[in-house]
Amino acid sequence: MSLRLAAYAVCIEGERVLLAHHVPPKGETNWTLPGGRVEHGEDPFDAVIREVAEETGCDALVERLLGVDSRVIPAAERIIPGGPEHQNVGIFYRVRITSGRLRPEPNGETAESVWTPFSEVTRLRRSSLVDIGLALARTVPATGHVDPVPVGGLIQH
Repeated sequence: MSLRLAAYAVCIEGERVLLAHHVPPKGETNWTLPGGRVEHGEDPFDAVIREVAEETGCDALVERLLGVDSRVIPAAERIIPGGPEHQNVGIFYRVRITSGRLRPEPNGETAESVWTPFSEVTRLRRSSLVDIGLALARTVPATGHVDPVPVGGLIQH
């Protein structure tokens, strides 16, 4: 089994959430939250700020920890065929954009970042991370845990 520790930003302004259009070298594109892998020795708090800057071009301020999600992606459902099952441990933060202008990620997999009305999110092909982050922001559970989000249809791993 492979393991990935990642930090994700839930950026909400009014009735909109900031989403990143992820265009991987292989596989299908989808919408996700700004964020990504925590580098070796890096604090997840610092990682989410770095990832927002890299993917969106904006500076961010962490307002609070929302929660942690751990999910296992079966080998048969991985984008890269032949890989082992994969565990993603995601740390979700409520983040506020403080400055900068949205732009594509230079030499990266984020083609664009867009402030998206909540009413449009359900129509997008998106990572389950979006639904998890929005559920955490909406409910702010004391335990920092939400029920697993089923994948399928427009919701992907």
